[in-house]
Parts: sequence; structure tokens; C-alpha cells
Amino acid sequence: MLNGPTLEGKTREELGLKPFTCTEIRSSIMGIPVSITKEVIARVCRRKAEGSYEENLDNKTSPWNKVVNMTMFNSTKKGKYCDLKMQYKLL
Repeated sequence: MLNGPTLEGKTREELGLKPFTCTEIRSSIMGIPVSITKEVIARVCRRKAEGSYEENLDNKTSPWNKVVNMTMFNSTKKGKYCDLKMQYKLL
């Protein structure tokens, strides 16, 4: 809207954009359009794509630390990038 005030109030379709269906990351890899949604991330992590967001959690005592570390590092201890399973390095 800052570059073209005449666009204000127009729909996504009028602007030539895809209709909004969900929050997603869009990119293009070698000319192939790629869309990553929370469902894709959940499927890769083998978890349900549902839940709630909680803020102000203490990172050191969070009950999710063990689950995340077992999923991504196959260990109960926090790992480094070099310890990640290959599928999570790509993610």
C-alpha cells in the first residue's frame, strides 16, 4: 500500500494474489513453487498439527523439552545442528 495507494481496499484476487487459505511459507526452489504449512511441519515431526501457544514458559523446565529432543536428536539431551537427523536439517 505504501508504493501504490490506489491498491488500498482491493481484494487479493484483484491484486493478482492467491486467495488466503492458511498461514504458509511460500518459496520457489529451482522454479518449483513450494508451500510449507503447519500441517507439513507436523507431519515431518510426526506430531498432530493442533495445540495452543503458551508464552512465558521457562525453557529449562518445559515439559516439551524431552519430546522435542527425542524427536529431533533421538536423545533426551539438547543437541547441536550437527546432531540433528537429516530430515530435520532440511526442515
